[in-house]
Amino acid sequence: MKQFLGSVALVVADYDEAIAWYVDKLGFVLLEDERQGEDKRWVRVAPPGASECALLLAKASNARQQAVVGAQTGGRVGFFLHTDDFWRDCRRMAAAGVSFSEQPREEEYGTVVVFEDLYGNRWDLLQLKSGA
Repeated sequence: MKQFLGSVALVVADYDEAIAWYVDKLGFVLLEDERQGEDKRWVRVAPPGASECALLLAKASNARQQAVVGAQTGGRVGFFLHTDDFWRDCRRMAAAGVSFSEQPREEEYGTVVVFEDLYGNRWDLLQLKSGA
């Protein structure tokens, strides 16, 4: 048996600004952007080289959804962007204007830094040590 996560929904305020941020700031690839009615679109982005899981950018459509934009995980780091070259990606992201919440640090498991997306969702950029 094989199972995997195909997409993880991230509630956003606006499709186009979210696409621009993830593509221009993080270097993600726009996989799909299809209209599904007047105000709804199916928008998926993923890091370059990702083969299974993608972010489904879901525009908030009511007050309850708008209230969680940027706070889907209650202020905790909720997304983990793994890389094969931490310093390359950290420098590229900093040059693109990504907001870091701390200085990069070495941990038992690897090199990590917390950053925030355009809405304030907290992410880890991390490169795991071999065997971690």
